[in-house]
Amino acid sequence: MPFIPSRDRCRFLVNRLRERLWVKPLAICLISILCALAARLADHSGLGHYLPVITNEALLSLLSIMSASMLGIATFAVASMVAAYASASSAATPRSVTLVIADDVSQNALSTFIGAFIFSVVALIGVKNDYFALAGRFTLFLLTLIVLAIVILMFVHWVDRIARLGRLGTTVKRVEQATHAALQRRRQAPTLRARPADEALIGGLLISSPEIGYVQQIDVAYLNALAAEMDTHIQILALPGTFVAPGQGVALAYGCPDPARLDLSRLATAFKVGAERLFDEDPRFGLIVLAEIAGRALSPAVNDPGTAIGILATLVRLFVNWDAPLSSDEQANNEASLCDRVTAPPLAVIDMFDDAFTAIARDGAGTLEVALRLQKALQALTHGSQAMSDAAHHHGRLALARCELTMTLEEDKVQVRALARALLGNDERGTSPGSTLGTHSP
Repeated sequence: MPFIPSRDRCRFLVNRLRERLWVKPLAICLISILCALAARLADHSGLGHYLPVITNEALLSLLSIMSASMLGIATFAVASMVAAYASASSAATPRSVTLVIADDVSQNALSTFIGAFIFSVVALIGVKNDYFALAGRFTLFLLTLIVLAIVILMFVHWVDRIARLGRLGTTVKRVEQATHAALQRRRQAPTLRARPADEALIGGLLISSPEIGYVQQIDVAYLNALAAEMDTHIQILALPGTFVAPGQGVALAYGCPDPARLDLSRLATAFKVGAERLFDEDPRFGLIVLAEIAGRALSPAVNDPGTAIGILATLVRLFVNWDAPLSSDEQANNEASLCDRVTAPPLAVIDMFDDAFTAIARDGAGTLEVALRLQKALQALTHGSQAMSDAAHHHGRLALARCELTMTLEEDKVQVRALARALLGNDERGTSPGSTLGTHSP
């Protein structure tokens, strides 16, 4: 059975291409060359006698100005984008740089400037070698004016974007958008469109990844097709974001009446493993990146509790949207697309809370305003599902314990205790993460 990527794998590959700066400029360059050469087609239309006369000298002057200016603007654009990437890495976290690189406006602007430069160079060569006749020169003149108009509009739009690109607020917004998208995809397919795994399987053949790194994407549809071909069932062990190394399996194959039919290496190809975690299929990575930004803001060198407080508001929005119930159409679509030969565990709420709040609670334990806002954020999340409420209670207790150990002023501790008491109420059961919170992932 040949490997036919599913819609999810195709989206994953397209997103990787968006992170490459050379893809759009290369495509625009090819289009620019074709447009410059295609102007000659007008010479075969017989319209040369009815069109205004455009001299070679006029075209040469206009194209020379364009080629000289576009090269400088393209160089300036590259320098500005590199500075924005460095700013995002230092002000926020290096893990956010891929989102900044994938900014469509900046890539479109760079592609436009380089494409205009290539267009003008190719057109110059054609004009100097008398490649165009009367109609061709007039068509080329119109194309040049169109390119100039596009360049001016794009430059104005891009200047507004580059002034914000790489700034901390913009980076946080892009991380929130990427995390929200990943959470919504997982909310609509809690088990990646596989059947829910009721319990951990004992036995079966271990499917190991030939590569060392993080699981970036799982092509569940292809894995289900392979399982049907080999007459087996698959239980996914490593969700996107899990680090895999030799000896650690990504899945188990079980229930096959003829083990000789199993090709574990082919089954492993459904798992895309890379050196870095990605936002696409890994919602927990987005939560970790947001917590990293807040942790850096709380460091003594930065001392910016306002950013950490803003991150807490972002996390509350993300968790509230995640906990929203599925509509009947979404539920029906998820059930209809389940792959019957593959099972997978859902995300554990306690793991997501650990990723989001542990670093902020630790680094902000000595800062009163952050400790108070953290308790308020966790209190807002107690109105969701039982698992989310239990996770909020658990992290409220941990945050209070950290503040008790870190804060030196008794009046500050009293304020945090009051909010923690409002969060926990009279419930002193000490909910354990292993009860209703879910199981911690390895």
